[in-house]
Amino acid sequence: MTGIRNYSEVGRLKKVLLHCIGNEVEGLVPDNFSRLLFDDIPYLKVARTEHDTFAETLRQNGVEVVYYVDELTAALSDAEVRDKFLRELIAESRVSSQTLSSALFEYLRAMPAADMVRAVIAGVRRRDLPDFRSSHFADFISASSPFYLDPMPNLYFTRDPGACVGTGVSIHHMHTQTRRRESLLLEYIYRYKWLPEAPDTPQWYDFNDPYSLEGGDVLVLDRETVAVGLSQRTTAMAIELFARKLLMRSDFRRVVVFEIPKARAFMHLDTVFTMVDRDKFVIHPEIEEPLRVFEMVPERGGEVHFSAMAGTLAEVLRRVLRLGAVELIRCGGDDPVTAQREQWNDGSNTLAIAPGVVITYERNHVTNDLLRSRGITVLPIPSSELSRGRGGPRCMSCPLWRED
Repeated sequence: MTGIRNYSEVGRLKKVLLHCIGNEVEGLVPDNFSRLLFDDIPYLKVARTEHDTFAETLRQNGVEVVYYVDELTAALSDAEVRDKFLRELIAESRVSSQTLSSALFEYLRAMPAADMVRAVIAGVRRRDLPDFRSSHFADFISASSPFYLDPMPNLYFTRDPGACVGTGVSIHHMHTQTRRRESLLLEYIYRYKWLPEAPDTPQWYDFNDPYSLEGGDVLVLDRETVAVGLSQRTTAMAIELFARKLLMRSDFRRVVVFEIPKARAFMHLDTVFTMVDRDKFVIHPEIEEPLRVFEMVPERGGEVHFSAMAGTLAEVLRRVLRLGAVELIRCGGDDPVTAQREQWNDGSNTLAIAPGVVITYERNHVTNDLLRSRGITVLPIPSSELSRGRGGPRCMSCPLWRED
């Protein structure tokens, strides 16, 4: 199955892009938590087992699973493309000097493509270049760090660097510098793996567009409607640019914008709001009311018209999706302590693999029971270590192909 097709949040999932959590999390230490956006250190052995369970659950339900390392290795099969990639990656890593950049380039270039891909994701430590010497002051100042290239521990959240919308791809300008390289990896997969397979695949957002947009804020509600979160990590200017490209070059008729609190606990729209069936949504109660919602629709001349949408969240969803009724299922139920606890552990971040069939973290037992009571089939996976990264099953998956 080649190409991209994604017109739904709940259509039967047929193909998905994952990244199997690896040695990059072994580079996490309290000193780099802030820079690398982590609060804790997952235990790799258990986290990998949990992620394997996630992938196997997908396969058992008819989903083809492809991995970042394999896709990028295939994209970098040509030596000239590989060299170009390395130069861009090292430049994005803001290496302290040209001398060090050259040393890193030669070190990585000497590896087979798959080993090189794993190395740039895991990070390059000082011990990996024992013979490197530099007379540059910048290299001397940076010597306190154990890494020449930082690891990419957030990559197992494959939702954020890009999004597949309709038959096209959106490759994102990430909000933080530390995650920019993840989008660069996807840029090369798109240009040198996916485009050769499906040359007509359009692009809705570009890695080098100037405003931050992240995939956790992009939800494809139906064939005509895309929802985008105005959040801590996705800006209003990015949404306008994305909407203009999407609405002028595709069959989508509207972009609905949800403004959510700009806080780490509400990082993206999908941490507080996901679709679990054609007419059912799981939400974090703290965003239910009041919530500002806006609609963008195409105008002549390549512009978009935007306006505020009146009504409650349920009324807005019912109207744009042309449904008789919608059901909002509160993460954690009506108890505020349970709601906060399970939302922190991504109880709202469900991944629908078919209408009314969702993968969740088993630790969010209250929300899971509520979903079951509403007729939703829940496929829970273990998450004691995966959840330390502050992302759930939807965050860990980038759907490439869904049935309509």
